[in-house]
Amino acid sequence: MDQAAPHTVSSLAYDLRTLGIVPGDVLLLHSSYRSLGFVAGGTEAVVRALLDALGPEGTLVVPTHTPDNTDPAGWRHPPVPEAWWPVIREQTPGFDPARTPSRWMGAVAETVRTWPGARRSDHPQVSFAALGAHAVDIVEGHRLDDALGEHSPLGAVYRLDGKVLLLGCDHSSNTSLHLAEWRQASPPRAVTGSAVRLPDGTSRWTTWTDVVTDEDDFHWLGADFEATGATTIGRVGGATARLMSQRALVDFATAWMAANREH
Repeated sequence: MDQAAPHTVSSLAYDLRTLGIVPGDVLLLHSSYRSLGFVAGGTEAVVRALLDALGPEGTLVVPTHTPDNTDPAGWRHPPVPEAWWPVIREQTPGFDPARTPSRWMGAVAETVRTWPGARRSDHPQVSFAALGAHAVDIVEGHRLDDALGEHSPLGAVYRLDGKVLLLGCDHSSNTSLHLAEWRQASPPRAVTGSAVRLPDGTSRWTTWTDVVTDEDDFHWLGADFEATGATTIGRVGGATARLMSQRALVDFATAWMAANREH
């Protein structure tokens, strides 16, 4: 291990402040815990450092998506036999914000999701969790048919002039870029579905129509955005960190997609 000393709550909070996070910020975090190196206290220490940097008036937001609660007909990594699809649709427990774990969002996001006082939106595929002053404002009203659009937590972060922090990950994980997809003139749409939890505790497979996501060009989009100088890049613990205004990012991405994507 080439790390001189363990990273701590105080050292990580110092790094976050040096990067440009200030008390009162609304911060949407995407993170790779492993990229930080050894942290005394693990993911709990990371969350405490973030909350320290944001202060009591700040708000921490993380994706708590559940891609395993999607239509198995579209699964590719890996696919499942077609004969399984009806069983999966009928037997998957309905999404419950309090119980359903996120998947592939990282250990820090899961720690935030289960943190005392955390609030979570109720979208069965792409929920977000939030901690802090604006948590309720951010997670309420997350519509099924506007998963990553104006009526999603991404739209709320935009209205609150929040920031995006990529901690040890790149723009392929930058969920805010999807808000730019929803803002295109005629984005492609398709039927999707999930198991949802009903008020009586039972589950039901539900379908709706929404925008189709496409992350294939996010790497190039992110590189072009960084070329404008609008991203602050530094170190937090052992990780490369990228901090940016979400409004600046989404506005740039909306125009970039209109100019560069085939329609």
